[in-house]
Amino acid sequence: MADAESRDDALMIARVLEPEAMDSVDEAREYDLMDHAAVNAAFVAGLLAAVGARRSLLLGGIVVDVGTGTARIPSELCHREPACRVVGVDLAHEMLRVGLRNVTDAGLSGRVWLQRARATALPFRDACVPVLMSNSLMHHLPDPAAAFGEMHRVVSPGGVMFVRDLFRPASAAELDHLVHVHAAAATAAQRQLFADSLHAAFTLDEVRSLVRTFPFSRVSVEATSDRHWTLVASRS
Repeated sequence: MADAESRDDALMIARVLEPEAMDSVDEAREYDLMDHAAVNAAFVAGLLAAVGARRSLLLGGIVVDVGTGTARIPSELCHREPACRVVGVDLAHEMLRVGLRNVTDAGLSGRVWLQRARATALPFRDACVPVLMSNSLMHHLPDPAAAFGEMHRVVSPGGVMFVRDLFRPASAAELDHLVHVHAAAATAAQRQLFADSLHAAFTLDEVRSLVRTFPFSRVSVEATSDRHWTLVASRS
């Protein structure tokens, strides 16, 4: 049994960091051209389910999207919730530049605003954000605990924090399988971006260990697809 466990441990892949900000023109363009439509729609559906009967949270204040990238998710949310307003923050200037074009093209310039900021230094007052969302950010961060701490700081009591990201596969073979299944039609550069993201992601157990250090009143961290974990939490 011990020998088998040692072999399993040896097969597990280690975390390999990606750059914190994908801030070149080529990276922003390649990322935006990837087909995230189904993933983004599922993310927004999950957020709306997490908010549930507390729909007024989406209407009474600004929803904050941490790591907004090219702002596709704020646009999806605003199309689903016509009175919703969103501030998207991201560290990457080029991502925000593409995001601004996407927001303008979607006719949402008066409802979606973009701001450059680090996830570990959010430009918001304590306890002022009724709904905070974040998709596919955590695997970029060398210190995700600091980002979780900032998110906890700005979410208002009773507010909703909805975070989703990839989790790291248990083996190189599993990683290759996920790339084949979910990026078969992508370009070589896009497949590499996806593989690098899986390498940089955290395991489900690692995320749960991080989250335990924060005093949420309610929190769950679950696998919600063959490659994603989702955190739903409320601040006490």
